[in-house]
Amino acid sequence: MTSSPLVQPRHLDRKAVIYVRQSSPQQVLTNLESGKLQRAMREHARCLGWPDERIDVVESDTGNTAKTTAGRDAYKNLLADVAMGNVGIVLGYETTRLARNCSDWYPLLDVCALKDTLIADRDGVYDPASVNGRMMLGMKGIISELELHTLRGRLTAGLRSKAERGELALALPVGLIRQNDDQVVKDPDMQVQEAIDLVFQSFLDLKSACKVRDHLRQHHIKLPRRHRNTETVWRKPTTAAVLSILKNPAYAGAFAYGKTESVRPDPQSSPSQRRRAMEDWPVLIRDRYPAYITWENFERIQAILRDNYAEYQRNMSRGIPRQGSALLQGLAYCGECGHKLLVSYKGGTRYLCQAKRVSTGDPTCQYVPGDAVDQGVVNAFFEALSPAELDLYEAALQSRHDAQSDVDTAQDREVQRLRYEADLARRRYERIDPDNRLVAGELERRWELALRSLQKAQDRIDETRRERDKVVPLSIPRDLRAAFESFGQSLPDLWQRDTLTRPQRKALLRCLIDKVVLRRTRERWDHVQVRIVWRGGAVSEFEVTVNVGALRNLSDYDEMVAKALALEAEGLDDSEIADALTQQGFKSTRTDHVPASTVGAIRREHGRLHRYKGPRPRRFDGLLTVPQVAAALGVKAPWLYHKIYRSAVQIERDSATRMYLFPDSPETLDRLRRLRDGHLDHVSF
Repeated sequence: MTSSPLVQPRHLDRKAVIYVRQSSPQQVLTNLESGKLQRAMREHARCLGWPDERIDVVESDTGNTAKTTAGRDAYKNLLADVAMGNVGIVLGYETTRLARNCSDWYPLLDVCALKDTLIADRDGVYDPASVNGRMMLGMKGIISELELHTLRGRLTAGLRSKAERGELALALPVGLIRQNDDQVVKDPDMQVQEAIDLVFQSFLDLKSACKVRDHLRQHHIKLPRRHRNTETVWRKPTTAAVLSILKNPAYAGAFAYGKTESVRPDPQSSPSQRRRAMEDWPVLIRDRYPAYITWENFERIQAILRDNYAEYQRNMSRGIPRQGSALLQGLAYCGECGHKLLVSYKGGTRYLCQAKRVSTGDPTCQYVPGDAVDQGVVNAFFEALSPAELDLYEAALQSRHDAQSDVDTAQDREVQRLRYEADLARRRYERIDPDNRLVAGELERRWELALRSLQKAQDRIDETRRERDKVVPLSIPRDLRAAFESFGQSLPDLWQRDTLTRPQRKALLRCLIDKVVLRRTRERWDHVQVRIVWRGGAVSEFEVTVNVGALRNLSDYDEMVAKALALEAEGLDDSEIADALTQQGFKSTRTDHVPASTVGAIRREHGRLHRYKGPRPRRFDGLLTVPQVAAALGVKAPWLYHKIYRSAVQIERDSATRMYLFPDSPETLDRLRRLRDGHLDHVSF
């Protein structure tokens, strides 16, 4: 290395800065030669004319990537030092040490050009203020950025190609072992296999990872975990451990690559790993490993986990049962878009789908009157409850017995493992020379600890089984059968008598119902399609008739109009037509029958008008009404009302009819005629 004509005395009066960097802590430990080559740039600085006292080596950014300036405080201080005019030359073994991003590289060139600072690498010295120097440095920056992309693409392409063939040796979960010939087999330890099987079977029964964790802890069953040194260790069950087993496709015999992706929320933050949806995995090869469960059960488990997660989101949770009259609060879903329905009590109980309106401003997807739907669901609830007391209870007991058998097997395996460890400790102790007390004492202590663990586990299992036998009945007694039958018969009566509060009714419905899907179509606006998803996966479907706001919204409106007009043509009046239509199964908008007013509205809409005969006069024995008296006197009724209001005619209203009633006698008419002719000022009755 020799001096360069670009180096002038004004540069030598300032310091030379050597920037040393390696991309990761792993490279710092393994790529030792790279660090030596970068620090050797001090000799290059001496050859260019800088004395040792004005040469600074900056290497506090070691272990940070050059893709960004985030976390590279030494690089930022270097820029500040150059901007203040304190640096005559910046040296790096290659441009990639300074930056692998052009957006970070060019600001350094601009500042160096402004402050007359040179840049040097192992190939030469460059002046950023000159055209040739800036062109060369710019090309080096572009190449360094491209090189990072090329290296990454070359490495990932090789991994992807090997993964697509299923030959990439990914880390295997506990329960699977890769042999020396790269063949993957199940762990030969039967306790490991049975513990993993128990996790899957328990989840399919309990439908919750947290419940599986509690179930295992309740029976003191530990889960196998893969230690960092590839050994199998046993730990207390945690939610994360259960989920790691349930979500791993390797247990279903599938090889999966690309299950996670790196996500950087903003350029200044560190990347984080996010799990991809199963349909977005780049590589998925089934039947590659020995399977603990079938692929169909694995997909079912993933669907249950997704549903459980969505169920506890803030805007998707059921919420606690409240005092509102809507019994399906937290259970109702839209049959059009699948979103949860909200409850509205404006204008009556209604279920509304506001998801599209909130997210995109579109109109409300659908709204459903709540009372009729609630009653239909309650009736279905009673029908499902009535036969459930006997056979299903026995089936539940049998299922519980089968699940308990799996737990007993796992516990027996635990005792068997501890007994083996105790025997192993005993054999080790017996093989040692008794005179070697230092070793014999430690082995004796391990033997005692193993025996204590074995005895403790055995006592715990015995106590658990004794308590279980006290609680769990092996058959259904007759009194229990009678209680079930009585409950199935008495619950509807309790429901109707308002003995149960609204929150209690909602809680009872949630015991059997998972969700209720409602769909209301424009073609049948007065009908709601109801789909009940029961606990356990069973489905019930039926239709409910609801009230509408206009006659034309009735699905059988045209048929009802045709029959009403046909009956009217036969000479039937509105009441007779209404009774006939009701008997044929027709109804009005808000009642379960057809009233005469509805028939009249249909008749008038189609021009079928009846002659107006006027109201029939009211008749009372021995009494005359105001219109009757006015007709007998030959005056208008308002004249007589005027005399009554001016107290010229004194009379009280009848308390029953609230009408002015006069005695039906000649004297009454004679006195009123004299009042009419002006011979009397007032009369009293």
